[in-house]
Amino acid sequence: MKKNVSTADRIVRAITGLVVVFFVLNGTITGIVGTVLAVVAIVLIGTGAISFCPIYAALGISTRGKVEKNQSTRPV
Repeated sequence: MKKNVSTADRIVRAITGLVVVFFVLNGTITGIVGTVLAVVAIVLIGTGAISFCPIYAALGISTRGKVEKNQSTRPV
């Protein structure tokens, strides 16, 4: 898997996912909508954590800039 999610994108995904999970667990969002949004939130948190989005890969999109790409390929 080639990383295709930038740092800013990861932060937005994590915050959005955590907010949605909070509302679902709090009971603010319930029912089928709550279940669907909880699954979407978990996917957002997961893709942010691993820096890879399969939808981006399928569409050939990457939010990573040249600087981030170069940093990930530099030997340690």
